[in-house]
Amino acid sequence: MNQFFYKKQKRIKALSASITDFSYKKHSHGEYAIGVTKRGIQHYQLDGNLQLSHKNGIMFFNPEQLHDGTAHDEQGLDYIMLYLEPSLFLEAMEQKDYIRFSTPVVYNHNIQQHVMNLAEAVLTEADECICDDLLFNLADNLTINTNKIQNQDTLIKKMKEDIQHNIKRLSVESISEKFSMSKFQFIRFFKLQTGITPYQFYLNNKVDYARKFIEQEKDAYLAVSECDFVDLTHLNRQFKRVYGLTAIDYLKQIR
Repeated sequence: MNQFFYKKQKRIKALSASITDFSYKKHSHGEYAIGVTKRGIQHYQLDGNLQLSHKNGIMFFNPEQLHDGTAHDEQGLDYIMLYLEPSLFLEAMEQKDYIRFSTPVVYNHNIQQHVMNLAEAVLTEADECICDDLLFNLADNLTINTNKIQNQDTLIKKMKEDIQHNIKRLSVESISEKFSMSKFQFIRFFKLQTGITPYQFYLNNKVDYARKFIEQEKDAYLAVSECDFVDLTHLNRQFKRVYGLTAIDYLKQIR
């Protein structure tokens, strides 16, 4: 039995999940993500490296950090996640420049409680002032696991921006020509730098764009045409591989 329960409060989203036989496909998020493993072992590849989060492990994901995820064994897995929009997270951390989590998994009871408290507040739709206080408390304890982000390679950053600016349709040929590369040179270079192909990066961003559109417009059907999916079935299939449930079911939870 796989269960996914999402709630959103302004620029914070929380997920409570219980999975047995579900596996996330390789993807990334635009937000900072912080989670706690409540039961079982979270087994995932992060930037190509195997990570294990045991019970009480706190998981950290930077924006656009490539990962998958599954339960380590047939006993299953329970966990919670917080997704924090970068502007909000940096504001709470009192940072102007991007920062990144330096350690994928830590075990710290104090931080764990702050993550759990904020997730519970969002999931139960607590007042915004309460959530703000809880976010402040969490941010105040996270400096032990953050570094200022190094300037990303200018070329790969520009390639990502070009793909993101053409989120409805991807033309690998036109982008590769812009960087004076053949199509397959571009694909090979992009994957070497990021761990995924330009098309996989495009699809991840397209689903993320659809998710943001659904949250704002409260309409999954309109997201099909807005994001240029073939039909609702196509959107639902791609959405589920990243969020664990269909776009329609997601909309029902975050209304």
